[in-house]
Amino acid sequence: METGANDIFIMEIILRLSYNREKEGTHMNHSEILSKVDHTLLAQTATWEDIRQLCDDGIRYRTASVCIPPCYVKQAKDYVKDQLAVCTVIGFPNGNHTTAAKVFETRDALNNGADEIDMVINIGALKAGDYTYVQNEIEELKKTCKDKVLKVIIETCLLTEEEKVKMCEIVTNAKADFIKTSTGFSSAGATFEDVALFAAHVGPNVKIKAAGGISSFEDAEKFISLGADRLGTSRLVKIEKSL
Repeated sequence: METGANDIFIMEIILRLSYNREKEGTHMNHSEILSKVDHTLLAQTATWEDIRQLCDDGIRYRTASVCIPPCYVKQAKDYVKDQLAVCTVIGFPNGNHTTAAKVFETRDALNNGADEIDMVINIGALKAGDYTYVQNEIEELKKTCKDKVLKVIIETCLLTEEEKVKMCEIVTNAKADFIKTSTGFSSAGATFEDVALFAAHVGPNVKIKAAGGISSFEDAEKFISLGADRLGTSRLVKIEKSL
């Protein structure tokens, strides 16, 4: 499908889903949405006290996980035990670590108790057309993760539409669990169009995570309706706490 046709197809999906939701008057409640949230804090200035509060909020609001820097994984897992999944990031945020370094980071995180891994692809390799390198790296990390969840961050704001579609194919072939839009550390985050594009092109065993810039329950619900199974955000819990 050519780029122009893709754009029209995706917009039709978005409009149809929005229309159907309004027509049927069906909306998710906040608890349902929060159950799909990876409650996230990856700021360079994050302290253990910040992470501990994030964990408390994740438990209280029953989020899918907390997504935190690797240096806090062991402390966080010891703190939450089996009450909450702990997710961390690998090759973050630029993705241009060596594969060996990413494998080491992943193994270290898993040994420290991580339940889920969000890796960043080598974007330069993708841009250069070295698809074998990109897929092999994802496969290496999935092999390291075994039965733990692996999410693949492709940083959509830096990619062309053709590259996004290619990554849907690569992530599917590499048998990762999720394709994820963004790190939240680049020029833009998740868009409705990108999530709809993913939904149209990933394989049936690949789930979708939208991350970066999700700032309202209304937007969160729209991302879910378009095919997102996870949402990377900290704002929704903050909103819920303020109600």
